[in-house]
Amino acid sequence: MKPLTAHLTRCLVAGFVALLPVGGLIFSIVYAEYLIADVGLVDQEFYFPGLGLIAVALVLYLVGLVVSTFVGRWIWSRVDRLLVSLPTLGQLYQTLKQVLGYGDGEDAIFRKVVLIEGEAPGTRELGLVTNETVENGTQRLTVFIPGAPNPAAGRLVLIAAQDVRPIDMPVSDALKTLVALGTTDLHVDDRPPSR
Repeated sequence: MKPLTAHLTRCLVAGFVALLPVGGLIFSIVYAEYLIADVGLVDQEFYFPGLGLIAVALVLYLVGLVVSTFVGRWIWSRVDRLLVSLPTLGQLYQTLKQVLGYGDGEDAIFRKVVLIEGEAPGTRELGLVTNETVENGTQRLTVFIPGAPNPAAGRLVLIAAQDVRPIDMPVSDALKTLVALGTTDLHVDDRPPSR
């Protein structure tokens, strides 16, 4: 009887684990459609289930198309400046941009992307430099080591600048890599850290 129980338990757990992402995706799509349709779209005579998601996808595509052209980037930079200049909301907008890795300059939360030696031998970890200081003549970096797939969780380390390897990657792309669990390419500078 025990082998049968173990077999049933193993198969039920495996089925649950296999269907959980599919169920989560279906639930997310249905819930998003419900929220979008509830805004008033469902009252229109041309509405059909899924129209809300199609409308959102179309808007995202059009915005992406506009901001990826020269004129669109120019217009978006003007909109960005306008949003930053708004009282109170501008500060919130700028903070969200920085947290998502789109801030730049000295006021950015994350300045650059680096690799540091991991806790396990022979491994490296992705880090985001938040500050640079000089301590006893040695340049030190404050590096945030984010978690994956949730970059908001992580730890902060203080490390000598020569012990890191720079990565030729914008901070926003590094954050996308973390959320995507590393399925995107990392461009690593292959030079060994100078000692």
